Amino acid sequence: MKVTFLGTGTSQGIPVIACNCGVCSSLDYHDKRLRTSVLIEVDDKTFVIDSGPDFRQQMLRANVSALDAIIFTHEHKDHIAGLDDIRAFNYVLQKPIDIFAEERVHWALKQEFAYIFAEQKYPGVPQVNMHLIDNEAFEISGVSIIPIRAMHMRLPVLGFRIGDFTYITDANYISNEEKQKIIGSKYLVINGLRKQKHISHYTLNEAVSLIEEIKPEFGYITHISHQMGCHEEVNAELPPNIKLAFDGLTIVL
Repeated sequence: MKVTFLGTGTSQGIPVIACNCGVCSSLDYHDKRLRTSVLIEVDDKTFVIDSGPDFRQQMLRANVSALDAIIFTHEHKDHIAGLDDIRAFNYVLQKPIDIFAEERVHWALKQEFAYIFAEQKYPGVPQVNMHLIDNEAFEISGVSIIPIRAMHMRLPVLGFRIGDFTYITDANYISNEEKQKIIGSKYLVINGLRKQKHISHYTLNEAVSLIEEIKPEFGYITHISHQMGCHEEVNAELPPNIKLAFDGLTIVL
């Protein structure tokens, strides 16, 4: 299995015009973060977790030529806004794209992209096959995926475990019962927005504590705002097996 971080950033942060954090002006490519998304390649299947506003740019940048499915963690705009851009894959692959999401997220997609789901469709609109998931394990083309329930303040969201890889973004609480699903993962990716306390995201220290509690071999922080600071400086503060993820980071399991 191959995992590529398409984006590790967030819409949260300070407007560039008022920013003095150093990240905006950094020449380090690790600090150039698009909105959070990850590409999973298993055997001959290609999945994306979330399709935010930067989806088209991310897929072009990563030279992704095939797409079998998109799995959604939740319905916030920075995780769904790029769905329209699957139409290029429809055209090239001559097939609809499978969409896997909870019922609430299905409803949000139908509201946001009503033209995709209209009875009388405009020619060329994206083509999708919708699949309902919940907090029970499911399969995509024989690949087993275990959802992990987390809370994004009051909003229930899903993380996902695929083999030895667990990915959770936009969360600030996971129950002990759900943590049991993560234990044994070789890689754990968890959101860490910034160092300061936040109402709906783990902080850097909270994310590190969670990784140390679960004890994977490697931990990565994603969904990083400019308020976190520059990649090199923050990484220097972290334990040896925990690092900030960055756009383009690839893991082979």
